[in-house]
Amino acid sequence: MAVHHLHHFNIRAPAAQLDSIRDFYVDVLGLVDGDRPPFRFAGYWLYAGKHPVVHLMAAREGQEVPSGTGSIDHVAFACSDYESMCRHLQQRKIEFRTSTVPGTEQRQVFFRDPIGNGIELNFTPFDTCSPP
Repeated sequence: MAVHHLHHFNIRAPAAQLDSIRDFYVDVLGLVDGDRPPFRFAGYWLYAGKHPVVHLMAAREGQEVPSGTGSIDHVAFACSDYESMCRHLQQRKIEFRTSTVPGTEQRQVFFRDPIGNGIELNFTPFDTCSPP
């Protein structure tokens, strides 16, 4: 038995916020709103290619919804076209910071989604851009 890779991550949010969270991941990261099984609760599955990597689900009435990332600091995506993504974030006035993984040519971009979850984007090979 072995773990091969991360399958997806799930965000539980108030039903009234689901559309804006979906729109953020579609607009900012280019994920696609796709097929989702007919669960008894509202939600969306957002795809990167053929893979549903972000699951959004509505919290039940009265269910506490934690804010921010709790003990998980961030979720990371492998990406391409670093310069284009930096411009994309700047145009949308999304605050972000950049970093380079020591001893590598891997660049990283960090920011938060509308409900405070940490997002990391990883780019290889090395190229440059400056946050706003």
